[in-house]
Amino acid sequence: MKILIIGGGGREHAIAWKLSNENNVKTIYCAPGNAGISEVAQCIDINDSNIEELLNFAKDNQIDLTIVGPEVPLVKGIVDEFEKEGLKIFGPNKECSQLEGSKAFSKDFMIRHNIHTAKYKEYTNIDEAISEIDNFGYPLVIKADGLAAGKGVVIPQNREEAIATLNEMMRDKKFGNAGEKIVIEEFLKGIETSILAFVDNNTIIPMVSAKDHKKVYNHEQGPNTGGMATFSPSEIYTDKLAKEIEENVLKATLEGFKKDGLDYKGILFIGLMITEDGAKVLEYNVRFGDPETQSVLFRLKTDLNKIMESILDNRLNEIKIEYKKEEAVCVMLTSGGYPDIYQKGKVIEGLSELDKDIVVFHSGTKISDGKLVTNGGRVLGITASANTVEEAARKIYENINKISFEGMHYRTDIGTDI
Repeated sequence: MKILIIGGGGREHAIAWKLSNENNVKTIYCAPGNAGISEVAQCIDINDSNIEELLNFAKDNQIDLTIVGPEVPLVKGIVDEFEKEGLKIFGPNKECSQLEGSKAFSKDFMIRHNIHTAKYKEYTNIDEAISEIDNFGYPLVIKADGLAAGKGVVIPQNREEAIATLNEMMRDKKFGNAGEKIVIEEFLKGIETSILAFVDNNTIIPMVSAKDHKKVYNHEQGPNTGGMATFSPSEIYTDKLAKEIEENVLKATLEGFKKDGLDYKGILFIGLMITEDGAKVLEYNVRFGDPETQSVLFRLKTDLNKIMESILDNRLNEIKIEYKKEEAVCVMLTSGGYPDIYQKGKVIEGLSELDKDIVVFHSGTKISDGKLVTNGGRVLGITASANTVEEAARKIYENINKISFEGMHYRTDIGTDI
């Protein structure tokens, strides 16, 4: 098979790494890719949102399967455009991608199909939102309706912060058009977790669980990030909880797709809050999570391309999906200052010194003047597996000591506070 992966982060590197170890995969291209991905795939200088150029590349190079990593091209309708040309592409279509592209669309879907979630209301008028804001209690959650690069969710602690947030989103257009409509929700207390699932028209199969650490500093302190570390399995994902989520969330979601005539095929990421009243859905994403993918795919034994082919053919129920028993951990090395202002172009050293069983997934790197340098907030995902999360984390930290770049930051408490 000739495969094109769209995207250029750690998630796409994990997908490319997994596919590169599968027998019936001949050639992997990645657009735009990064320095790490270039070791297992041929990187193509096409922006991941340039649908026309990506389509032309797939046609010109007779690509057998295109896999979409990030959400923006999915929400823009890349799947619909490829399918019009008879090209095989993995990911949900434009209509289904509204589950991530519009917070209001996804909340409405949950309410109509009795999927437990937070109480909410959507607003397009800032004065109306301010007049009703006290109805939700404090803290509360304010979300920009559209895509905001993972930054469009704010949790104000009081009325003053809430009004300031509304002004930033709706008047000052901090997130551009994404904030023309906003959703206000009650704040849910509990433990946050998530599940990734494979989905076709008839079947939804959850992957092994993973836990994501989003706060930038140890002990869940500081601002949220795109994800500072992840490990699989999640310690809170018990058999009892898995059964509850399968019944009340996964099956209900699949039934909702059927009732609404949504032709959903691809990956579904479900963000959950485990409250005293049970599991409630925080959000849907319509693609692999990042960095959850790095630890989940590290454990996947079954060929990913075979799973994807079965989904596109609506044969997901016919394939047996197996995982390694070993537990996996991925710790992110980030640029100094992330998730706020940070510098790029810092030389990375030490990767050649790492133990052979350590895998490094590149999130934000490039080659400049023949040297590997930083090119993003999240830079590298140092990944390993072992019999326990603690053992895998110990391996990772021993190897992180061999890596250096100016301003390098990482959490040191992963796998030690379980």
